[in-house]
Amino acid sequence: MSKIRTLSQLQENLDNEMGWRIKELSSLKVSVKGAVSIAEPTIVRAGIALLYAHWEGFIKNGSTAYLNYITNQGIKYEELKSCFVVFGLKGYLNTLTVSRKAEANEKAIDFIMEQMTNPAKISLSSAIDTESNLTSKVFDNIAVSLSISRTAYESKYNLIDQSLVLRRHKIAHGEYLDLSAKEWRSLTDEVLSLMRQFKTDIENAASLQLYRRAASEIAA
Repeated sequence: MSKIRTLSQLQENLDNEMGWRIKELSSLKVSVKGAVSIAEPTIVRAGIALLYAHWEGFIKNGSTAYLNYITNQGIKYEELKSCFVVFGLKGYLNTLTVSRKAEANEKAIDFIMEQMTNPAKISLSSAIDTESNLTSKVFDNIAVSLSISRTAYESKYNLIDQSLVLRRHKIAHGEYLDLSAKEWRSLTDEVLSLMRQFKTDIENAASLQLYRRAASEIAA
């Protein structure tokens, strides 16, 4: 992924990420509608797998684009909310978690304290982990890690887990899925709505600089 330095570049990236996914799912809707009755169940089954892929893909790529933007703002660690500091210093925080050696822990703490006045650097390749299983629990964790409110999504957690992820698992394991074209179209609209909401939340967070720590919290 190229460096995202401006809000317009972030917007363009998110628009592109969302645009081709909408186009592909819209094309599949047309295929389902025009399919003969014997082929419809097969296309719907494929549609569930594709819908999940777009759900996971957009959340992961959209989140990564946001972190890309943040890391290219030249902001010091001490100016970022704690959840974003974690992305840059996770390796050293892990040392504190697993190491039983005092010297290793001391070096990790020293490094973290020294880094706080340096520009934040986030390793984008491994920052966002959907665990190839983007359930509501995994999504919730991603939202928290990006300081994005979960209020707009919580009422849809059951839909994510039962209507999308569970069905996708059944298909992936070769189980039969009895789902009508109408139900699939409705689910697709719901998931696209969640993806649009996430896109809007990222855009708003970037525009309002919600990744920054309040000035009063930064050490003088």
